[in-house]
Amino acid sequence: MFDLPAMRANLADKYDLAPSPTLAAEMSAEYARMARVVTPADWAIHAPYVRAINQLKAERGAVILGHNYMTPEIYHGISDFVGDSLQLAIEATRTDADVIVQCGVHFMAETSKILSPDKTVLMPDMEAGCSLAESITAEGIAQMRAKYPGAPVVSYVNTTAEVKAASDICCTSSNAAQIVAALPEHTIIMTPDQYLAQNVAAQVPQKNVVWWEGSCIVHEQYSARDLRDFREWNPGTRLIAHPECPPDVVAEADFSGSTSGIIDYVTREKPQKALLITECSMASNIADALPEVDFVGPCNMCPYMKKITLEKVLYALDTMTGQVEVDPEVARQARLAVQRMIDLSRQLGV
Repeated sequence: MFDLPAMRANLADKYDLAPSPTLAAEMSAEYARMARVVTPADWAIHAPYVRAINQLKAERGAVILGHNYMTPEIYHGISDFVGDSLQLAIEATRTDADVIVQCGVHFMAETSKILSPDKTVLMPDMEAGCSLAESITAEGIAQMRAKYPGAPVVSYVNTTAEVKAASDICCTSSNAAQIVAALPEHTIIMTPDQYLAQNVAAQVPQKNVVWWEGSCIVHEQYSARDLRDFREWNPGTRLIAHPECPPDVVAEADFSGSTSGIIDYVTREKPQKALLITECSMASNIADALPEVDFVGPCNMCPYMKKITLEKVLYALDTMTGQVEVDPEVARQARLAVQRMIDLSRQLGV
């Protein structure tokens, strides 16, 4: 369990983190990126942490990778790169920084370490897990291989290093259908997201897609009835779903795509009203860039992503604790599965 009192006492000895309207005003440029979704009072609380983190990461030679599901003060205030899990891992390989702070969940930090083994990867809270990643193990992969001999295993990047190492190739929500279609075998095993697999199966009917019965606690909560009711109550609203949602939800939506695909779609289409059927912070983080779009609720919040806070990021950078390590042999095998995905995606132009 994270020792919050000890962390706060440690930070209080070194930093002035009291709410400061004066500092908030001085940092108006940073605030402008999140003003639609963060109140001035909250910004006065966040500003001292944002300043301290940005100063400290410069001293440490660090970069901060912020997932699309991070809260706005992290996404806009301190992140050097933002995106989905794979985009962030690729950025980790491109940066010259020696230290990477992963603002996301644990499997993302593992992926960054897999692709950048010589860099120090910090996880601000080791308890920031993922229900989907934790639903599958290497033993589960072995069970699927025994049930479907000769079928390749395509594992979502939202998995642990151990699972990636036991797989043939990885995929993302944006390239999963193309990866599956390109493989020569007829039967394809997909893990661990049953709904992503079912949505891919509908897109690639020429393949026999079988799946592990895992799911994301955020996306599995939506139902097609929810969308129909919302459409009736809010006519004209564009309903935009992530492919980790159940197939009937995706079928009811106006568009379905990965986190980066959703951002591209909303940026391109600029609907008057949009409901993002995914994690809550997605809409918050793109709201200021698209003032013409009214992002309406409801949404579901990921409790794991919300474990990452400004004070935990500051503590990780200050103490250099929370370093993520991956067994070298597991990392080597996992890297192969991720690299196969990257190479095949480039070949396919996706």
